[in-house]
Amino acid sequence: MSPELIRDGKLDRQATVEALGQFLENIVRASGFELKVNVRAVSEDAPGAEGEAEVLADVDGRDKEILLERGADVLKAFEHLAFKALRLEPAYHEKIRIDCGGYRALRFEELKMTARVAAERVQQTKQPFRLNPMSSRERRIVHLALKDMPGVRTQSVGMGEHRQVVIHPAESVLKK
Repeated sequence: MSPELIRDGKLDRQATVEALGQFLENIVRASGFELKVNVRAVSEDAPGAEGEAEVLADVDGRDKEILLERGADVLKAFEHLAFKALRLEPAYHEKIRIDCGGYRALRFEELKMTARVAAERVQQTKQPFRLNPMSSRERRIVHLALKDMPGVRTQSVGMGEHRQVVIHPAESVLKK
């Protein structure tokens, strides 16, 4: 994929929409899935809309359940392959969201709610709370959901697939 997607340090939304749409159409066709692809740019006049994503792709259709099985592993694989095919640096991965029937949007809301409930528990018990391992994107959602919550702080711990968010009482100090 050759169009230049980054211009002056920013994602070229229209070029990304076209390149991502073409990639997803090709992968859906090659897979034999019965899916429709809709890719759009988020308006630049709506900063922070859609969880900071600048380009949204929705893949939906008769075979969507295949994408969503086992924690949406196939959907995540599509996204991973898209980043590789588009040659996007990790810093730009947060600017693109590939979803299927609203799964990711619902998952992000679920993560925010889980984070708030866990943080309230930490506020009450003054004991750290460790969330299950999750992807870097999901950890980021948790960190952002709690960044302004008084009485708690968050920290990512662990390596690779086992990396987790730990919610600590704010008064506990990191040991170096």
